[in-house]
Amino acid sequence: MFISGIGIIFTRGRGIDRFENALKQGWTDPFWTDSFPAYRVAKEVLSDAALSKKIRRADKFSKMAVYSAFDAFKDSGITLNNNETLGIILSTAFGPHTTTFSFIDDILDYGDAGVSPTKFSNSVHNAAASYISTVLGSCGPTVTLTDFSYPFQNALLLAESWLKEKRCKHVLFGCVDELSTVMEYACKIKMKTAEDGKIRPFMFSDCPVSVLGEGGVFFVLSDEKCNNNYAEVTEISFIGEIKNNYDITIIDADGMAGDESGYENITANGLPVAGYSPVFGSMKIGSAFNFAAACLMLKNQHIYKSPVLDNRIQVNLCPSTKEANITGINCVRICRSDKISIINLQK
Repeated sequence: MFISGIGIIFTRGRGIDRFENALKQGWTDPFWTDSFPAYRVAKEVLSDAALSKKIRRADKFSKMAVYSAFDAFKDSGITLNNNETLGIILSTAFGPHTTTFSFIDDILDYGDAGVSPTKFSNSVHNAAASYISTVLGSCGPTVTLTDFSYPFQNALLLAESWLKEKRCKHVLFGCVDELSTVMEYACKIKMKTAEDGKIRPFMFSDCPVSVLGEGGVFFVLSDEKCNNNYAEVTEISFIGEIKNNYDITIIDADGMAGDESGYENITANGLPVAGYSPVFGSMKIGSAFNFAAACLMLKNQHIYKSPVLDNRIQVNLCPSTKEANITGINCVRICRSDKISIINLQK
């Protein structure tokens, strides 16, 4: 399976070029509201006159999904003679929960007959995927997945099965999640927020710090190498092993999944280790952003410096941004400390 296009929206802007610049720049201070840090997507990032006409009733969640999906499709450079050859998969942890809670509040305030039907339609998880298929004119299979632990990995597995079964020639798949006051409130109570605004991926703590983020990342996956090829996915596994003959291991530690002490064993083999969550924030879909960083590394043959280098056990980190000969990257996520996801990428 080959990655042939990437679209991304995150706290520093829209587009894979902006993401690459952020990886080169490293950590920057998050937005602070009432002493609470978070990496938010600014309103102006979601201003696109051409696309907005087609999704003028969409909420923030759907806009982030549509813009990143549209950019991924455009970046791939593929052309579709038959619009049924494109499958669409959107994966999320919390869905459009801002709109959902607003809709529930309206029911409480105004009753069933007084709520907005537009707000109701946008509160449905599959609304964003529907907007994407409408904008692209796709008639292929379209589905939304919801998962709290491995939303990106499960979307990738489903995309792989669609390609193997010849359901479609290309799959546009990705992840989206947003911030809200409800999310911030819950995380203030349940999680440990970084007081200085820095996520520390390499402390391997059983009580890690977090800084909430939001955004969307989409990829175009094809069964054959396309002109704009980033990398090849060679294996997706929950029982596999780290490829010791690969060049780098990227970990998803961001404080969002709880106990991160299991990453200590993952990094004990001496391979260079990176983690880029301090660039985009803590999210259940953070794997998608780290996966995008791995794709950029393989395509551009660049190693990007880990943005926060605090290192409890002195593992072998990527200390600087530089050109390098990279042939393989392990992308690793641990959730609940007892289940490990490993995605292997090759040039």
